[in-house]
Amino acid sequence: MFGLPFDVSLVLLLVSIAFFSGIGITAIGPGGIFVTIALYSLTPLASSQIAGTAHATFVVTGLVGSAAYLHSGEMKTGQSRSIAVVLSVSSVLGALVGSYVNGFVPRSVFGILLGGVSMTVGGIILYRERRGFSPLYDLDPLEREGQVALAGLGFVLGVCSGLLGIGGPVLAVPALVLVGVPMLLAVAVAQVQSIFIAGFAAAGYALQGQVVLPLAVVIGTPLLLGVVTGWKVAHAIDPEKLKVALGVVLFAVGPYLAL
Repeated sequence: MFGLPFDVSLVLLLVSIAFFSGIGITAIGPGGIFVTIALYSLTPLASSQIAGTAHATFVVTGLVGSAAYLHSGEMKTGQSRSIAVVLSVSSVLGALVGSYVNGFVPRSVFGILLGGVSMTVGGIILYRERRGFSPLYDLDPLEREGQVALAGLGFVLGVCSGLLGIGGPVLAVPALVLVGVPMLLAVAVAQVQSIFIAGFAAAGYALQGQVVLPLAVVIGTPLLLGVVTGWKVAHAIDPEKLKVALGVVLFAVGPYLAL
């Protein structure tokens, strides 16, 4: 189907997962990781093909998500633009480093790392929703000290995203909330960052011939539809219950991925 070496039922399952992943990307941030998880657990692709193909889809979702949040006003303030610029630029180098390192990571180790990230993000979401927490660091993106800290954070996020083929919002949204950035602003800024992370990481993987373009198109289309739907959800309902459900699923699938 669509020139892919998978049966129709698997392609349809990947399409369904991609749609709901897209909703998660713009509604609460950590949604794109489900695309990577699905490619790892449901297909025989190598870790480099998984990461490369996933990043190729995240380039377009980042563009659409950024446009949506620009339209709704979250990206029109000086604070949001400062965070987006510093985070995105610093993430580029990290993404290139991560995509390079991926070539030396066996598929089994890739699964362990992906499972660990899944459990960590899920645990943070659940802890935050159940107990709440104060920011670990009161970051001011308009001050030099805050920009330096943000640049360091962006580099680390870029390495992790480039290595594992997970969208920028998966890690960026929880991390930004931890340093005092409001939830909706964190989601909006992470869309911009994901363009640069995914773009440079996908380019790195493409140069290695590790992007499965037909698969990227097949899962990228429903992913985009989900992104638009998720943006509407974020502005229409209280996403608290959705965040809890997301945290439970991420935490639960972590051990499975690591085995």
